[in-house]
Order: sequence, then structure tokens, then C-alpha cells
Amino acid sequence: MDLDTFTWLLTPDGQRLLERAAHLYADHEGDPLGSAAAVRKVEPDPERAAAALTQVQLRVKGVAKFGEDALQMYFTPDGLEQATRSRVAAHRAARLAAARPSSVVDLGCGIGGDLIAFARAGLTAAGVDLDPVRARVAQANLDALGLPGATMVADSTALDLDGFGAAFADPARRGARGRVFDETGWTPPWSFVQELLRRTSVVKVAPGIGHDLVPEGVEAEWVSDHGEVKEAALWSPSLATVRRRATVISGDGLVSMTDEDDPYQGEERPVVELAQHLYEPDGAVIRAGLVTAVAAGVGGGLLDAHIAYVTSEKSFRSPFMKSYYVIEELPYREKQLKAALVERNVGPLTIKKRGVDVVPEQLRKRLALTGDVEATIVLTRIGGVGRVLHVRPF
Repeated sequence: MDLDTFTWLLTPDGQRLLERAAHLYADHEGDPLGSAAAVRKVEPDPERAAAALTQVQLRVKGVAKFGEDALQMYFTPDGLEQATRSRVAAHRAARLAAARPSSVVDLGCGIGGDLIAFARAGLTAAGVDLDPVRARVAQANLDALGLPGATMVADSTALDLDGFGAAFADPARRGARGRVFDETGWTPPWSFVQELLRRTSVVKVAPGIGHDLVPEGVEAEWVSDHGEVKEAALWSPSLATVRRRATVISGDGLVSMTDEDDPYQGEERPVVELAQHLYEPDGAVIRAGLVTAVAAGVGGGLLDAHIAYVTSEKSFRSPFMKSYYVIEELPYREKQLKAALVERNVGPLTIKKRGVDVVPEQLRKRLALTGDVEATIVLTRIGGVGRVLHVRPF
């Protein structure tokens, strides 16, 4: 979709076509070929017809990230894929707003997901993007939701930031060949991020960022949403409150754990024998290196110094972990494991694994269980030896 076509979609004629395309898409129950043919009968211009139907499809897909707002918003396919989920963006915006900056500039605003969150948090927000279509889409999204803010086409690396109270950046981590894992290949590059973090700023980065890359005085926050680790955010020294933080967002709200909650900082990791309960820390907790904080919280220790499973005699539930009751230990060898599961009339099987070279889907297929009892097993390594635990979630 080019800029002229998108601009036309914002006209009264374009809005009528969008509305009609939405009805036709629903009438054809989401069938892309049938919907496309129906829209072409209404709008003979192929580019406009395709753009309208694409917006309808992306709005439906966007509900997973933006809720009902998505049905009023505009997207590009890559812009939607790269956009932050609204719950995660809202958390970041609220935290930034608490610092009371005079304004915030979004460097590489994409389709405006973070701009929306900043505006809703009461921040005076502006967005810039190198791509004219994305910049226009971001402005259209602010307008569609009745939010203040402005966007423009500009090179983030050449922008004078002195007039803004804070800056936010989400470097692009995709190239022509797909995802870029080396931070030197980000756009803007890591060198720009390092300079940006010298001023009041927050930078969204990949969850896999190494702890050794985090500059001195910068806080690294890993965020998960309903069990999925979505991002890491680097908070400049003027905004940082700790060194490492894990934030877990769920249907019940939001909680955070920091390195200040970990009594084992700089100490040997506490390894204990398998106890009655097993705990699987949330991915954000693992990424933040706070597994031992979970171990301390449940009064237990690690099953293995190098694997993120915690065990304790005590029973706990927490947003920071999944909890299991250990029923028994089963044989690790596959033939004997299958025999044990068949003996227990197991059919539907959940396989958890960590620290072992096993593909759960392939193992489940090889086991070919046909019983009636649902079960959960955990495959892991303890002291270098493979183990299988039969557990029950609680």
C-alpha cells in the first residue's frame, strides 16, 4: 500500500469502502478469495480494493494486540507484527509518565501503538518514522481514537532531541533476510541506543539481550504477557530504580520482581534435593536472572544449578511461576517410560522439558498413548542425569 492509496482510504469515499469491505468480509466468513472478489465488484480500482480488504483483515488480526481499538485502527502487515501489545505499552507508558517528563518523542513510531499508550497516559507525545506510510498510519490511529499527538517523517539519528523531556526507541530488528539477532545490525544501530541511554529515555529491545550488553546504571526490565515473554526494556539511569526487573502481566493485573528481591546475588546458587513441589518460573523471571529470587520466595532451591526449575516442600501459588505437585518419578528411558504411562492409563499428555534434547511433539507421537487419563510429565536434568517427573498442576 502506497501513501496515496492510504490517504484515499481516509477520505469519505475510502471510509465507505472500508465499511463495505468489512461487511463483505463477514458475509464471506473471512474467506480471502470470496471477500476479494466481492470487494472488487464494489471498487474496480485493484489497489484501493486490495488496500481496503487488507485493512479489514489486519483489524481483525489486530484485536489480539489492541483489543477493540483495533477495529478502528489502521495497519501495515509488518507494522502490526512489530507493534507492542497494548497491555505492555500501557505499562511502559504509565511508568514513564510517573517520572513526569515534559514530553516524549517516539523514535521510529511504526503504526503508533506506543504513541497511543503515551497519549492515554497523559504524556505530550510526538512520533517520527523514516517511512512516510507508517508515519501517516500512526497519525491516523491517533486521530481515529481521538488522542492528541503528532507524527512526522524524519531520521531518528539526525533529530535534535533537546526539546523533548524523554525519548523512546524501538530499533528495528528485521532485515531483508529476516530477524536480526546481532545488535550491531539493528536500525538505528546499537551505538545510537547507547548514546540515547545517556539522556532520559527508554529503549525496547529483544528479550534475548545479554546482561553484559546493558550499560552501567541502566535498568533492564523483561516483560511477559499472559506467559509469553514479549520484550526487554532498557531504562536510562535517570529512570532506573534497580538493575534487573521482571514484570509479569496477566488477567489478574501486573506484578514485578527485581534483583533486590534476590538474597542470593553474587552467591552460589542454592541447589537442593527434589521435594514435594516443583515450580517453573515465568520466562521474564528467567530472562532477568531472578530464578533464585523465586527459590527464596518459596523457601526452596534449584533442582540443578544450571536449569530454571525450583523445588520446595512448601506449597505456593504466584504469578511469577507455574506450580506443580510432584506425584512420582518415572523412568527416563523411552521404552520404560511408555510402559509406565500405559500402566497408568495415560492418554492426553502434557510434556514440559528443560535442559534435555527432547522435542515434546515428537516424543508424544512416539509414545502413542491411548488411555483416558490426562497427565503432565517434566523432563529435565538433575546433576547431569536425565530425570522424568510425573506432576500435577495446581
